[in-house]
Amino acid sequence: MWFKNSYTLLLLLAAVGLFAFFFVEWNQTAFTLYRNSVMDESTRIHVATFDASDGDKYNMENCDIARSLFGTQQGVRVRYWCEKGRFNK
Repeated sequence: MWFKNSYTLLLLLAAVGLFAFFFVEWNQTAFTLYRNSVMDESTRIHVATFDASDGDKYNMENCDIARSLFGTQQGVRVRYWCEKGRFNK
């Protein structure tokens, strides 16, 4: 009986560890594009999340391209920026 419960616990811990590893890795390669508000410069508004499987450099470059394209449009009065990681309020 003890062996069966220990084996189940070991499998559960291994599954949780594997999930945590992939979640951390997945979260660390994503970049998120935010903008502020015309009314409140301290506001963080989610615009897009870049999380392609090609890695953090690829995601960072795409986020930066989008930031530049959004920010250089004529008449834009808000600021755009990229942050490493998935969307976070």
